[in-house]
Amino acid sequence: MGNTPAREGEDLRLFHTGLHECGYWPERQARDLVLDPRDPRLPDWYPLALGWGFRRSGDIVYRPHCASCRACTPVRIPVDAFAPNRSQRKNLRRNADVLMRICPAERTEEHLELYRRYLSTRHAGGGMDGHGGTEFDQFLVGRWSRTRFLEFRTDTPEHRLLAVAVTDMTPDALSAVYTFYDPAEADRGLGTYAILRQLQWAADEGRAHLYLGYWIAGHAKMDYKRRFRPLEAFDGRQWLPFPDEIP
Repeated sequence: MGNTPAREGEDLRLFHTGLHECGYWPERQARDLVLDPRDPRLPDWYPLALGWGFRRSGDIVYRPHCASCRACTPVRIPVDAFAPNRSQRKNLRRNADVLMRICPAERTEEHLELYRRYLSTRHAGGGMDGHGGTEFDQFLVGRWSRTRFLEFRTDTPEHRLLAVAVTDMTPDALSAVYTFYDPAEADRGLGTYAILRQLQWAADEGRAHLYLGYWIAGHAKMDYKRRFRPLEAFDGRQWLPFPDEIP
């Protein structure tokens, strides 16, 4: 990657990463397009980049760009058109005892302990289960992004931490970066609940979209995203309605 800072008026540069192991299909090789992470205008470009199908990881804004695979499809929910289905309404009722608080994106020991417990259960052997505080910050906390942690806690005297939804804010949208939760509370459906509350937050503040990152055809852990309707998918040129039937 080049290291010369961009001058005013220059286009923002794009780089290809080298081949690396795919985070979703370990037997495949992946490659990404990355916006120049040294460009000081990156915070201004980020809202546009979301609309081009990019995503943030730490300080890096990237989009999968693999030679022989197009499984990663950027998806977003148009906030005003969304209405929870029967299953999602049940989820809201099931979690009626949960309190939500919007916090600065600053790691605490409580966050890290929950994150590590989540990874050791949900992603054991996936390469992330050894993450500590440094990796937490590198993955979730951007130095330039406008990010918040949505904390979900029990409505009890101890206010036990159940989940954290890392969420980026832009003028017209929210982006769901990552959610981790107490694996002992899996029956609550806290991943779904976090999206429903992010949608409500976006609606309350008049934001047009909630970006969900990538839906991945054939990947069971990503299939939940298509249950939020209406849903839009980016085909590389424009956002289109997500199909009702998947081939």
